[in-house]
Amino acid sequence: MNTTLLILAAGMGSRYGGMKQVDPFGPSGETITDYSIYDAIRAGFDRFVFVISPKMEDEFRTEYVKKFPDRLKVEYVIQSIDHLPEGFTVPPDRLKPWGTAHAVLMAREVIHEPFAVINADDFYGRTSYQIMHDFLIRTSDEVPGQYCMVGYELRKTVSEHGSVARGVCQVNDHGFLTGMVERTRIFLHEGKIVFEDEDGIRHPLDPMDTVSMNLFGFTPDFFGHIDENFRDFIQKNISNPKAELYIPYVVDNLIKEGEARMSVLQTSESWFGVTYQEDKPKVLMAIRELVDQGLYPESLWG
Repeated sequence: MNTTLLILAAGMGSRYGGMKQVDPFGPSGETITDYSIYDAIRAGFDRFVFVISPKMEDEFRTEYVKKFPDRLKVEYVIQSIDHLPEGFTVPPDRLKPWGTAHAVLMAREVIHEPFAVINADDFYGRTSYQIMHDFLIRTSDEVPGQYCMVGYELRKTVSEHGSVARGVCQVNDHGFLTGMVERTRIFLHEGKIVFEDEDGIRHPLDPMDTVSMNLFGFTPDFFGHIDENFRDFIQKNISNPKAELYIPYVVDNLIKEGEARMSVLQTSESWFGVTYQEDKPKVLMAIRELVDQGLYPESLWG
């Protein structure tokens, strides 16, 4: 069975201060996404689709994809803020894309097989791709709504330099997700992990909580669910310049409505990523150590 890796790379990187999707982190100029693709190939993925912003298209098409071997199937779709349901127009004060669920929806016309979703700026680890791929090749379009996610321990996913967004998960004894809440401001405070709600009130979180790092596995029927949720979202939020529709929100709705179930695949891998410029030295060091251990070559594509 063919499997596709969908890479969300259209984020503006406002907190990072640049286009971290193409920032070099490896010894031969590799991006974090290069390591994701390398790991995914070893796990069995055979096709790669990027979601990029309009301003990235020229550089992506003429420069970025040239690094990959000719045999690698690499495609892209564009997430534009004016890609809206009929009858809606973009408000003049809207600058940001409409969120990760909208980004996934952009690939509806090009993905027709089981697929995984990742963030371009997150390092997930080889084992995570392997358990994801093993799940996807066992799925069937004939039984819709059988999804999965790779779960990480919250304590391993926070930044020392500011707040992060995480989908905090509730998992039952059978390993299925029962609910997920997107917390958009999680940070360290006086040695503890807390989140801040819309009223600015801080609440403690358990460091061992399972969180989503946007490493999801879906069958193509998921596109229809996103479309339905996005239409409802736009009707309620078209005038809010900062509102975004996140994948965890759609997943949580489907689970509550009994339309899907999501297996939570626990991983032993350590996650790392770059939300802020201050995160970069730590990521550079982590990748250097993995290369020195022989887990990756000095040059992925050389």
